[in-house]
Amino acid sequence: MAEVQEAVNGAIITFFSTASAVGKTLVGTNTAAELARDGYRVCLVDFDLQFGDVCNYLQLMPENTVADVQQGMVTEGADCHVEDYLTPYQYGGVSFYVMAAPLELAEAYNIKTAPMKAMLQQLQGLFDYVVIDTTSMFSELNLAVLDMSTVVIFLGIRDFFPTIKNMSIGSETLKNLHYDQNKLRVVLNRSDSQTEISLEMVEKTLGERFYHILPNDFRAASQSIKSGIPLVLEAQTTELGDALRELVYRATNQAYVEDAEQTQESGGFLSRLFGGRE
Repeated sequence: MAEVQEAVNGAIITFFSTASAVGKTLVGTNTAAELARDGYRVCLVDFDLQFGDVCNYLQLMPENTVADVQQGMVTEGADCHVEDYLTPYQYGGVSFYVMAAPLELAEAYNIKTAPMKAMLQQLQGLFDYVVIDTTSMFSELNLAVLDMSTVVIFLGIRDFFPTIKNMSIGSETLKNLHYDQNKLRVVLNRSDSQTEISLEMVEKTLGERFYHILPNDFRAASQSIKSGIPLVLEAQTTELGDALRELVYRATNQAYVEDAEQTQESGGFLSRLFGGRE
């Protein structure tokens, strides 16, 4: 078999939270899109196994999911190539790949941690960045993903006191797992939404300041989801889109390039990445 590409050791950026509906999927899809826009090879993995929305946000109809990867590893062993199970996303000359969540609820219950870790290791050898959207719990799989991650973006909002409580518990738990603090980035989403809970109160509860703050823009976010186009790829700039770009470049220690050269022409990037197998 011909080598598909020179092996890399891709960074893993994981979006995690201890509360639901905090915007992990929106931020994750935009992170993948912005990194791809800048010319990196990117795979977005949907590990919200029961209720994953990555494909819905990008208007994709996947033929394969992580459940198929797991079955492939059982039947094919070392001959299972995860790139065969990916779904491509393309818009305006920007391309990246998605590893979709299971389509059936029963499949989600049967996903095991070991094959998913093996899948991520394969993806790291193919992509510069593996971006992971997770479910909101400290599950066995999520703990394994957190261990493997280069950067963990812990996302929260300040809508209700129970949400703040869960955010505090989650943040403290992550600290107790003794991760390098440079690995953990606590991010506030929808910062200017209407609430009586002040930013200062939340930061005092967490015992630290937020690494990054994203503004609330329900209209722009809703339109992005409806169209299947990440905000960072839209021609019209928005405050939320700009803040998402800034988060991506802060988290990856890069400088934002206003007019990044788009090298992945339609078909070209895809064929270079996975073409030529014998």
